[in-house]
Amino acid sequence: MKRFNWITIRLLLMLGLVIFLFSFTSNRNGNRKLTKSMVVFVGENEPFLKQETVNKLLIENKKDASAIRKDKLDLNKLEKVIDANQMVEKSDVFVTIDGVLKAVVKQKTPIARVFDGKRSFYIDYKGSTMPLSANFTARVPLVLGVINKKNSDALAELFRKIYDDAFLKKNIIAIQIMPNGSLKMLNRNFDFQIDFGGTINVDRKIRNYKAFFQKAIVDSSLYKYKKIDLRFTEQVVCTK
Repeated sequence: MKRFNWITIRLLLMLGLVIFLFSFTSNRNGNRKLTKSMVVFVGENEPFLKQETVNKLLIENKKDASAIRKDKLDLNKLEKVIDANQMVEKSDVFVTIDGVLKAVVKQKTPIARVFDGKRSFYIDYKGSTMPLSANFTARVPLVLGVINKKNSDALAELFRKIYDDAFLKKNIIAIQIMPNGSLKMLNRNFDFQIDFGGTINVDRKIRNYKAFFQKAIVDSSLYKYKKIDLRFTEQVVCTK
């Protein structure tokens, strides 16, 4: 019985010691200040945001990260603040072992630049609007005309197809949205206008255009045309 009591007492003492050490270490670690802050942009795009802009969001009103104690950090709050920026798709904020407050930021991916007569903005890959950046200009098609609730989903899907296709991404530089919803496009290297029609049978129209282009560029006839009409899905009609 005495042996059992002694073993129990030892276990309780060891448990108490572990709890004390853990509490002491956690408290000491929490009272430590950060060494610095760091912002890392991931993805293919050049930074639309300056690192200084994101860094200010990280350290809030402090002069620098070294003035911030670890136990005063709210990482979830910082992530929400950064994610609220219209150019950011997602961020991940954490503290490294050596005390660096680090933000890994994925920016939105612009796929078209819209000018509706009043303002100019990007459409990102998910179909949301994104403001222009003073830091970097994306090389995407210029879209002239009005985008609204009625046509936004179909247009965003078309913009994605252009962005994801290496040939179209390189060649289509402008898209005009006509009042009736029909689309007209311009090619980077040739003077002809592409009459695309509405956002129906899009895949078929794109296949027809690429097949026509590959054939016409071989015999150099592309320079002869003023308009390429893709509205008829069974054929491509060309006007000289």
